[in-house]
Amino acid sequence: MHADVQNLFIRIQMLSYAQQNDLTVSDIQPVLEERGYRVGEREVKQELENLTQENFLTPHDDMFSLTGAGIEELQEIQSMLGVLYEDVVKNPAQVAARASS
Repeated sequence: MHADVQNLFIRIQMLSYAQQNDLTVSDIQPVLEERGYRVGEREVKQELENLTQENFLTPHDDMFSLTGAGIEELQEIQSMLGVLYEDVVKNPAQVAARASS
């Protein structure tokens, strides 16, 4: 998988996980690895910092919590993932047929 795509998926996973639990590097890194992402501690820290700079997470001590903006972003992502799932996984032939008409 291309690094940019993987990073996007990792960010989505982090937001989703943060909806349930506060994040720490040591908690989220194994979760990401279990899901097939190849990430090091440095990459995990960088993505957490990026999400914090974008106001989707807020840091406290070594933990990160989802913000209101993060909740809104995750809801939009979830909506778009539903559409993407329909187009890419569930009905790719129908999407291709609509595109060619």
